[in-house]
Amino acid sequence: MKKRIAVLGATGSIGKSSLDIISRDPENFETVLLTSRSRRDKLEDLSKQFPAAVCVLADDPNGKEKLLTAIAETKPDITINGISGAAGLEPSLAAINVGSHLALANKETIVMAGDLAIRSAKEKNVNIIPVDSEHSAIFHLLRFFAEQGHKSENVSEIILTASGGPFRSLSLKDMEKVTVKDALAHPTWNMGQKITIDSASMANKGLEIIEACVFFNMPSEKIKVVIHPQSIIHSMIRLCNGVIYAQLSKPDMRHPIHDAIYWPITTKSTLEPISFDSLTLEFSKPDPDKFPMLKYAWEAAKQGALYPCAYNAANETAVTAFLEQKIGFLDIPKITEHVLQADWSAGALDLETVLRADAEARRRAGSLIF
Repeated sequence: MKKRIAVLGATGSIGKSSLDIISRDPENFETVLLTSRSRRDKLEDLSKQFPAAVCVLADDPNGKEKLLTAIAETKPDITINGISGAAGLEPSLAAINVGSHLALANKETIVMAGDLAIRSAKEKNVNIIPVDSEHSAIFHLLRFFAEQGHKSENVSEIILTASGGPFRSLSLKDMEKVTVKDALAHPTWNMGQKITIDSASMANKGLEIIEACVFFNMPSEKIKVVIHPQSIIHSMIRLCNGVIYAQLSKPDMRHPIHDAIYWPITTKSTLEPISFDSLTLEFSKPDPDKFPMLKYAWEAAKQGALYPCAYNAANETAVTAFLEQKIGFLDIPKITEHVLQADWSAGALDLETVLRADAEARRRAGSLIF
């Protein structure tokens, strides 16, 4: 029986890669829902390629409601959520609510409301499979070791790799002068604007620190980050005996997407494998003065409650302002730090509480932008 798949954010980089993988195996997959935030022309092209799929443009009037209704009506077996930012949270929860497994590239779902999403998934007996290459690597490494009889307490560290973005070799003084064009020139990955800026500031890795804490139930002090410019090693785990195990593949998001939609089965892939004929791997420690978004993420993860939600909202607001050239690049962490100085230690984290905190954090961040 074919798996019925929804692709949210179908015209973005994750969506394009997902549809490439799905198109390679029409005997096993049927695309039932495609969404885009604003690219009407691209969505219309996809509707011709996948005529059986419901298509929703989120920027249309009542677009969010149409999207959530479409998820409920199509009832996909798997939902690939490639939506960027906080806008992906409610679609993730809607997919889980209809009993859909969630192939999750939208890290904000876990950062903002991870406990709620994971609890809902358990209640609905569905799985959340990470699509971010780093968390996909950890997910499959931990699964492998669990199958070998290892317990979670045998893992002493999760080590997330980071490309370092376009500014890894710049001095802090030079970073004061970088432009939007500079920040969007990622040396390895081809991604959307928001996530590319996040990579430049390392806020993206900060979000992944928080996500790893929640997703893998690990304290923040056990999550480490190492700069690895080649992006061949996607993450590592260190066991209590000191030995490190890593997952390697080419920097191509189709690899983790392939593993997510076929999960729990490992199947043959037509994607290009790594060649060791001429391969150099470099590693270095991230500079905390140049990339304070890492420090703020570790602090937010340790505080828990609504601090991760506030971190994400402040960063999203600041990134938008930077893209609009209203603030400088180094103002992004300053704004985030300011927002996190408020009290975000709320009680029960239901969706309404999370959305209120998100709005308040954005208001506080916006008050600093002129």
